[in-house]
Amino acid sequence: MLQLRPFNSLGAANHGWLDAHHHFSFASYHDPRRMHWGNLRVWNDDVIASGTGFPQHPHRDMEIITYVREGAITHQDNLGNQGRTEAGDVQVMSAGTGIAHSEYNLEDGPTRIFQIWIIPDKTGEAPSWGARPFPKGERNEGFVTLASGRAEDDQSLRIRADARLVAATLKAGETAEYALGAGRRAYLVPATGLIDVNGVQAAERDGVAVEDERVLRVTALQDSEIVLVDVA
Repeated sequence: MLQLRPFNSLGAANHGWLDAHHHFSFASYHDPRRMHWGNLRVWNDDVIASGTGFPQHPHRDMEIITYVREGAITHQDNLGNQGRTEAGDVQVMSAGTGIAHSEYNLEDGPTRIFQIWIIPDKTGEAPSWGARPFPKGERNEGFVTLASGRAEDDQSLRIRADARLVAATLKAGETAEYALGAGRRAYLVPATGLIDVNGVQAAERDGVAVEDERVLRVTALQDSEIVLVDVA
């Protein structure tokens, strides 16, 4: 079963410096039908104006993944971590027992991100942060694992959850497949382009909630960048 969630159906809040769209209930947006998808709790589509961002604020017991679609985000936290993550790359923050961080767009133009929160398998772990650039060329060969809680994905950023974040960049007419294990769910969003996934068309920034499917066959109808989370 695939459920299309068009971009114009998402929760939205425009704060001037931040234009946010919520695939799941978040902040002042509440929809009891869209509270989570398995252990995926949040998927926010944020556009952050140049020279602005999120001032320092706390989190605990959540795996927070930032996928940068355009521009770059600059991170700083109370553990002493600092870093700049640019378009196509990923940062992971395991909030654990507690972490306070800021995220700013220090670039000349807007920064566009997906902010993805996944419920951890265990609470009370030590907090951590990490980021990694990923070879863009590999994504033309299908889905590449960027962050994962699975032992076999040892080349990806680590998260503390039974989940995996993958991405693919496809030219128009190209197809990539992703296999889901029994009982698994997925949520995927084309960051750019237009795709067909198992007979359902999704445009840029639409969401597709997936369950009871064993193989996802994704065909790019236009040049597309696809982000997918495989969750329990």
